[in-house]
Amino acid sequence: MINFDNVDRTYEAARKTYELDIPEHFNFAFDVIDVRAKEADKDALLAVNTEQETQLTVSFSDLARASAQFAQALMGLGLERGDAACVVIGREPAWHKVLFGCMKAGVISMPGTNLLTAKDIAYRCNQAGAKAIIISPMHVEKVDAIRAQCPTVEHFIVIGDAGDGWHSFDALCAAQDGSLTGDDVAPFKATDTMMIYFTSGTTALPKMVPRDFGYALAHAATALFWMDLRESDMHWSLTDTGWAKAAWGMLFPQMLIGCTTVLFETPGMDAEQHLNAIKDLGVTTFCAPPTVYRLFAQQDLAQYDLTSLRRCLGAGEPLNPEVIRYWKKQTGTTIADGYGQTETINIVANFPGVETRNGSMGKPVPGFDVDVVDDDGNVQPDGEVGHIAVRTSENWPAGLFHGYLKDGNLITEPFRNGWYYTGDTASRDADGYLWFVGRSDDLISSAGYRISPFEVESALLEHESIMESAVIGVPDATRGHLVKAYIILAEGVEGSETLAKEIQEFCKNLTAPYKYPREIEFVTTLPKTISGKIRRVELRDEAG
Repeated sequence: MINFDNVDRTYEAARKTYELDIPEHFNFAFDVIDVRAKEADKDALLAVNTEQETQLTVSFSDLARASAQFAQALMGLGLERGDAACVVIGREPAWHKVLFGCMKAGVISMPGTNLLTAKDIAYRCNQAGAKAIIISPMHVEKVDAIRAQCPTVEHFIVIGDAGDGWHSFDALCAAQDGSLTGDDVAPFKATDTMMIYFTSGTTALPKMVPRDFGYALAHAATALFWMDLRESDMHWSLTDTGWAKAAWGMLFPQMLIGCTTVLFETPGMDAEQHLNAIKDLGVTTFCAPPTVYRLFAQQDLAQYDLTSLRRCLGAGEPLNPEVIRYWKKQTGTTIADGYGQTETINIVANFPGVETRNGSMGKPVPGFDVDVVDDDGNVQPDGEVGHIAVRTSENWPAGLFHGYLKDGNLITEPFRNGWYYTGDTASRDADGYLWFVGRSDDLISSAGYRISPFEVESALLEHESIMESAVIGVPDATRGHLVKAYIILAEGVEGSETLAKEIQEFCKNLTAPYKYPREIEFVTTLPKTISGKIRRVELRDEAG
């Protein structure tokens, strides 16, 4: 079993000494899950379903056996190493069993969110030439509707009871003895493709991101430094299983360290229910998107027992300072922001023992040289906005992808000048902290200024009447572009010219005056990807 006990987690020391030795041959399911089952078996999952009012624990040995059974079943159906399978399953143990079973069989899993439409599923299957679809019962009808559009798919597997044209996951597993071990199959290389994730598609159609077995092991850095996980932890990440964030929060870091992971399946986001669950489940490490923390901050947190929390994490965007302060006052923990992409592991974060600067992404993760560069790869001076980039010219960082997959070929466009360009922009202060600005394509050029839509949106969210906002640049003959804000108001608030002027003044006082939105449109919805990210490209197209 991989032992991380000797790793110095002190940030400055880790920046100098941390190295991850990825072996030539490695398969996460055989080499982590099976080994843990033999050497340190304990609860791997605590699964809660609020609708069914059920709660159960799943041990590492349970996962080892079930994944071996499913791997045997896949091979029995004729699936071969390198075949792809579209997987759309919610927060339930079957998701882990399917993914680990695919790993043991060498089948490349493609996790998808429960929000996928029939068209989305067909797109993914056809892009990858998938041979199988593995889903929860709620998706059967939509998959049946697009069968004819997916000519490469030969096997349809559903969790639970199966109807005509479907295999039952449970029946397939029950027919196998679960004896499969790593000695029964040809060795897997750490560079073999393990999974394919699809990007969220904020500016174009989703792209395929192949992730190899080494990527799974590379998440040791996510676990050790940002999340600061311990084997005794009860970890809970609020995320959909279809996003790469699930690989961070429910899969690789937790299994590597050996802590227990909470799977909380619920029909909606009930703040009271989730806050009570922290105490009831004994959660020690907790990760949620900023929108959830904002929702929690609207509650009287003093009435909840949150004393079990040891480490709290946020990802996706910086949080409002007052939310961070309120959470710290009530829980004693600072929400530590972390940054990464589908294409990476966690690469920038706020770490234990290091000063947290509210609004900052933090500092580069040990093992990664992350900096702010210009179009030619030159490192920008402190305070200057540039591209967030990962250095690749010396050593290829463990966990960084090698290119997008299209038509069987790797597309390496983001790699140039010895750097991987993330597509995001930031500035760096004199102490090495990075400050997120926005997507490179979203920056607004107005009267000679470069304005971050993200920064303006963050300022707007400070206004008590605003629930959500999206900011773009619209063409202007004099300034080049004007800042325009699309605003969803809080419940019970009505838009008016007076309110728009109030919001403009509010924003002027909170940020540099040139950044305020000169145009405001009150709306009820905003165009988003299935992962919840705003598609500003649609707003720009609409605005002309």
